[in-house]
Amino acid sequence: MIKVDNVKKKFVRYKNKKEKEEFYADNGISFEAKDGEIIGILGPNGAGKTTLLRMIAGILEPTEGSIKFDNLNYKDNEIEIKGNLAYLSGNTKLYDTISCYELLKMCANIYGVEEKETEKRIKEIAKRLNIEGFLYNKIGSLSTGQTQKVNIARCMIHNPKYYILDEATTGLDIISSQIILNFIKEEKKKNKTIIYSTHYMEEAENICDRVIMINKGIVVTEGTPEEIKNKTKTTNLRDAFFSMIGGVLDGE
Repeated sequence: MIKVDNVKKKFVRYKNKKEKEEFYADNGISFEAKDGEIIGILGPNGAGKTTLLRMIAGILEPTEGSIKFDNLNYKDNEIEIKGNLAYLSGNTKLYDTISCYELLKMCANIYGVEEKETEKRIKEIAKRLNIEGFLYNKIGSLSTGQTQKVNIARCMIHNPKYYILDEATTGLDIISSQIILNFIKEEKKKNKTIIYSTHYMEEAENICDRVIMINKGIVVTEGTPEEIKNKTKTTNLRDAFFSMIGGVLDGE
Protein backbone atom coordinates (compact mmCIF):
# COMPACT_ATOMS: atom_id res chain seq x y z
CA MET A 1 0.00 0.00 0.00
CA ILE A 2 1.08 3.56 -0.76
CA LYS A 3 -0.17 6.25 1.62
CA VAL A 4 0.06 9.93 0.61
CA ASP A 5 -0.73 12.16 3.57
CA ASN A 6 -1.28 15.94 3.22
CA VAL A 7 1.52 16.30 0.67
CA LYS A 8 2.52 19.79 -0.47
CA LYS A 9 5.20 20.98 -2.87
CA LYS A 10 6.23 24.64 -2.97
CA PHE A 11 8.18 26.26 -5.79
CA VAL A 12 9.38 29.78 -6.53
CA ARG A 13 8.71 31.50 -9.84
CA TYR A 14 9.57 34.94 -11.18
CA LYS A 15 6.73 37.24 -12.25
CA ASN A 16 9.33 39.56 -13.82
CA LYS A 17 13.10 40.12 -13.56
CA LYS A 18 12.89 41.49 -10.00
CA GLU A 19 9.72 40.11 -8.46
CA LYS A 20 9.34 36.51 -7.41
CA GLU A 21 6.54 34.58 -5.76
CA GLU A 22 6.06 31.25 -4.05
CA PHE A 23 3.35 28.85 -5.20
CA TYR A 24 2.19 25.32 -4.46
CA ALA A 25 2.17 22.87 -7.37
CA ASP A 26 0.44 20.45 -4.98
CA ASN A 27 -1.33 21.64 -1.86
CA GLY A 28 -2.52 19.15 0.73
CA ILE A 29 -3.08 15.99 -1.31
CA SER A 30 -3.99 12.78 0.56
CA PHE A 31 -5.03 9.31 -0.60
CA GLU A 32 -4.21 5.63 -0.27
CA ALA A 33 -3.43 3.13 -3.03
CA LYS A 34 -3.99 -0.43 -1.83
CA ASP A 35 -2.38 -3.65 -3.02
CA GLY A 36 -4.07 -4.89 -6.20
CA GLU A 37 -5.55 -1.48 -6.92
CA ILE A 38 -5.18 0.96 -9.82
CA ILE A 39 -5.51 4.59 -8.75
CA GLY A 40 -5.99 7.15 -11.51
CA ILE A 41 -4.61 10.67 -11.10
CA LEU A 42 -6.56 12.90 -13.48
CA GLY A 43 -6.36 16.58 -14.32
CA PRO A 44 -5.40 19.13 -16.99
CA ASN A 45 -1.91 20.39 -17.80
CA GLY A 46 -0.51 22.26 -14.83
CA ALA A 47 -2.80 20.53 -12.33
CA GLY A 48 0.14 19.10 -10.37
CA LYS A 49 -0.03 15.48 -11.56
CA THR A 50 3.59 15.08 -12.60
CA THR A 51 4.93 16.86 -9.50
CA LEU A 52 2.82 14.55 -7.33
CA LEU A 53 4.05 11.41 -9.08
CA ARG A 54 7.67 12.55 -8.89
CA MET A 55 7.30 12.97 -5.15
CA ILE A 56 5.77 9.50 -4.82
CA ALA A 57 8.62 8.07 -6.93
CA GLY A 58 11.22 9.74 -4.70
CA ILE A 59 12.54 12.12 -7.39
CA LEU A 60 11.24 15.22 -5.57
CA GLU A 61 10.98 15.73 -1.82
CA PRO A 62 7.68 17.10 -0.46
CA THR A 63 7.75 20.51 1.19
CA GLU A 64 5.26 19.16 3.72
CA GLY A 65 3.45 15.91 4.35
CA SER A 66 4.51 12.28 4.12
CA ILE A 67 4.57 9.38 1.66
CA LYS A 68 4.80 5.81 2.93
CA PHE A 69 5.08 2.43 1.26
CA ASP A 70 3.70 -0.27 3.55
CA ASN A 71 4.57 2.05 6.48
CA LEU A 72 8.13 2.64 5.23
CA ASN A 73 9.31 6.19 4.44
CA TYR A 74 12.01 7.41 2.07
CA LYS A 75 14.12 8.99 4.80
CA ASP A 76 14.87 5.68 6.51
CA ASN A 77 14.19 3.12 3.75
CA GLU A 78 15.00 4.73 0.38
CA ILE A 79 16.98 1.82 -1.08
CA GLU A 80 14.37 -0.77 -0.09
CA ILE A 81 11.48 1.32 -1.45
CA LYS A 82 13.15 2.16 -4.75
CA GLY A 83 14.15 -1.47 -5.20
CA ASN A 84 10.45 -2.34 -5.26
CA LEU A 85 9.30 0.58 -7.39
CA ALA A 86 9.09 1.37 -11.11
CA TYR A 87 8.58 4.90 -12.42
CA LEU A 88 7.62 5.72 -15.99
CA SER A 89 6.85 9.06 -17.58
CA GLY A 90 5.66 9.87 -21.08
CA ASN A 91 9.00 11.48 -21.92
CA THR A 92 11.45 9.07 -20.27
CA LYS A 93 14.62 9.01 -22.39
CA LEU A 94 16.54 5.81 -23.15
CA TYR A 95 20.04 5.20 -24.47
CA ASP A 96 19.81 5.38 -28.27
CA THR A 97 23.02 3.49 -29.01
CA ILE A 98 22.29 0.22 -27.23
CA SER A 99 19.77 -2.50 -28.05
CA CYS A 100 16.59 -3.23 -26.13
CA TYR A 101 18.16 -6.44 -24.87
CA GLU A 102 21.25 -4.61 -23.62
CA LEU A 103 19.08 -2.05 -21.81
CA LEU A 104 17.07 -4.74 -20.05
CA LYS A 105 20.26 -6.57 -19.05
CA MET A 106 21.70 -3.35 -17.66
CA CYS A 107 18.56 -2.53 -15.68
CA ALA A 108 18.37 -6.05 -14.27
CA ASN A 109 21.98 -5.77 -13.15
CA ILE A 110 21.29 -2.43 -11.42
CA TYR A 111 18.47 -4.04 -9.43
CA GLY A 112 20.54 -7.11 -8.57
CA VAL A 113 18.51 -9.64 -10.57
CA GLU A 114 20.44 -12.90 -10.98
CA GLU A 115 21.76 -13.75 -14.46
CA LYS A 116 19.64 -16.86 -14.92
CA GLU A 117 16.49 -15.05 -13.76
CA THR A 118 17.33 -12.07 -15.99
CA GLU A 119 17.35 -14.17 -19.17
CA LYS A 120 14.09 -15.83 -18.17
CA ARG A 121 12.41 -12.49 -17.43
CA ILE A 122 13.62 -10.86 -20.66
CA LYS A 123 12.17 -13.74 -22.65
CA GLU A 124 8.83 -13.58 -20.82
CA ILE A 125 8.56 -9.79 -21.02
CA ALA A 126 9.50 -9.66 -24.71
CA LYS A 127 6.71 -12.09 -25.52
CA ARG A 128 4.19 -10.37 -23.27
CA LEU A 129 4.80 -6.89 -24.74
CA ASN A 130 5.32 -8.14 -28.30
CA ILE A 131 8.86 -6.74 -28.60
CA GLU A 132 10.53 -9.96 -29.72
CA GLY A 133 10.82 -8.68 -33.30
CA PHE A 134 13.03 -5.73 -32.32
CA LEU A 135 14.59 -6.94 -29.06
CA TYR A 136 18.11 -6.74 -30.52
CA ASN A 137 17.61 -3.50 -32.47
CA LYS A 138 19.21 -0.28 -31.28
CA ILE A 139 16.74 1.86 -29.35
CA GLY A 140 17.49 4.88 -31.54
CA SER A 141 15.98 3.07 -34.53
CA LEU A 142 12.62 2.35 -32.87
CA SER A 143 9.27 4.07 -33.35
CA THR A 144 7.60 6.00 -30.51
CA GLY A 145 5.31 3.08 -29.70
CA GLN A 146 8.15 0.55 -29.76
CA THR A 147 10.27 2.75 -27.51
CA GLN A 148 7.47 3.08 -24.97
CA LYS A 149 7.04 -0.71 -24.91
CA VAL A 150 10.75 -0.99 -24.11
CA ASN A 151 10.23 1.57 -21.36
CA ILE A 152 7.50 -0.64 -19.90
CA ALA A 153 9.80 -3.65 -20.19
CA ARG A 154 12.47 -1.70 -18.29
CA CYS A 155 9.96 -1.12 -15.50
CA MET A 156 9.04 -4.80 -15.31
CA ILE A 157 12.49 -6.35 -15.29
CA HIS A 158 12.93 -6.35 -11.49
CA ASN A 159 9.33 -7.41 -10.79
CA PRO A 160 8.41 -4.33 -8.72
CA LYS A 161 5.57 -4.15 -6.24
CA TYR A 162 4.70 -0.52 -6.98
CA TYR A 163 4.20 1.13 -10.37
CA ILE A 164 4.14 4.92 -10.79
CA LEU A 165 3.04 5.57 -14.39
CA ASP A 166 2.83 9.14 -15.69
CA GLU A 167 1.16 9.64 -19.08
CA ALA A 168 2.33 6.21 -20.22
CA THR A 169 0.26 6.17 -23.44
CA THR A 170 0.64 9.80 -24.59
CA GLY A 171 1.31 9.98 -28.33
CA LEU A 172 0.89 6.25 -28.93
CA ASP A 173 -1.30 4.59 -31.53
CA ILE A 174 -4.34 2.62 -30.44
CA ILE A 175 -2.61 -0.79 -30.62
CA SER A 176 0.46 0.26 -28.59
CA SER A 177 -1.80 1.99 -26.06
CA GLN A 178 -3.92 -1.13 -25.63
CA ILE A 179 -0.87 -3.34 -25.06
CA ILE A 180 0.24 -1.03 -22.24
CA LEU A 181 -3.25 -0.88 -20.73
CA ASN A 182 -3.49 -4.68 -20.85
CA PHE A 183 -0.13 -4.88 -19.07
CA ILE A 184 -1.44 -2.60 -16.31
CA LYS A 185 -4.54 -4.76 -15.84
CA GLU A 186 -2.40 -7.92 -15.69
CA GLU A 187 -0.10 -6.42 -13.04
CA LYS A 188 -3.13 -5.50 -10.95
CA LYS A 189 -4.13 -9.19 -10.95
CA LYS A 190 -0.71 -9.92 -9.42
CA ASN A 191 -1.62 -7.69 -6.47
CA LYS A 192 0.65 -4.84 -7.55
CA THR A 193 -0.06 -1.27 -6.45
CA ILE A 194 -0.43 1.02 -9.47
CA ILE A 195 -0.74 4.81 -9.63
CA TYR A 196 -1.63 5.91 -13.12
CA SER A 197 -1.75 9.50 -14.35
CA THR A 198 -3.37 10.30 -17.68
CA HIS A 199 -5.03 13.03 -19.73
CA TYR A 200 -7.33 10.44 -21.24
CA MET A 201 -10.48 10.18 -19.13
CA GLU A 202 -11.70 7.20 -21.18
CA GLU A 203 -8.56 5.22 -20.22
CA ALA A 204 -9.10 5.95 -16.55
CA GLU A 205 -12.73 4.91 -16.75
CA ASN A 206 -11.63 1.65 -18.36
CA ILE A 207 -8.87 0.55 -15.99
CA CYS A 208 -8.96 2.49 -12.70
CA ASP A 209 -10.54 1.17 -9.51
CA ARG A 210 -10.59 4.66 -8.03
CA VAL A 211 -9.85 8.12 -9.39
CA ILE A 212 -8.31 11.22 -7.79
CA MET A 213 -9.21 14.35 -9.78
CA ILE A 214 -6.92 17.31 -9.14
CA ASN A 215 -6.91 20.87 -10.39
CA LYS A 216 -4.52 23.69 -9.48
CA GLY A 217 -2.76 21.46 -6.98
CA ILE A 218 -5.76 20.35 -4.94
CA VAL A 219 -8.11 17.36 -4.99
CA VAL A 220 -11.51 18.35 -6.41
CA THR A 221 -13.09 14.90 -6.00
CA GLU A 222 -12.24 11.22 -5.59
CA GLY A 223 -13.99 7.88 -5.76
CA THR A 224 -14.73 5.06 -8.18
CA PRO A 225 -15.60 6.18 -11.72
CA GLU A 226 -19.23 5.24 -11.07
CA GLU A 227 -19.34 7.15 -7.78
CA ILE A 228 -17.95 10.29 -9.42
CA LYS A 229 -20.38 10.06 -12.33
CA ASN A 230 -23.31 9.56 -9.96
CA LYS A 231 -22.17 12.46 -7.78
CA THR A 232 -22.00 14.82 -10.76
CA LYS A 233 -25.01 13.34 -12.60
CA THR A 234 -22.90 12.76 -15.71
CA THR A 235 -22.31 9.77 -17.96
CA ASN A 236 -18.51 9.95 -18.32
CA LEU A 237 -15.47 11.17 -16.38
CA ARG A 238 -14.71 13.98 -18.82
CA ASP A 239 -18.06 15.64 -18.20
CA ALA A 240 -17.74 14.86 -14.50
CA PHE A 241 -14.45 16.72 -14.32
CA PHE A 242 -15.82 19.78 -16.09
CA SER A 243 -18.78 19.68 -13.73
CA MET A 244 -16.46 19.71 -10.71
CA ILE A 245 -14.36 22.65 -11.91
CA GLY A 246 -17.20 24.69 -13.33
CA GLY A 247 -16.57 24.31 -17.07
CA VAL A 248 -13.71 24.20 -19.56
CA LEU A 249 -10.48 25.76 -18.31
CA ASP A 250 -8.92 28.68 -20.15
CA GLY A 251 -6.08 27.46 -22.33
CA GLU A 252 -7.11 23.82 -22.15
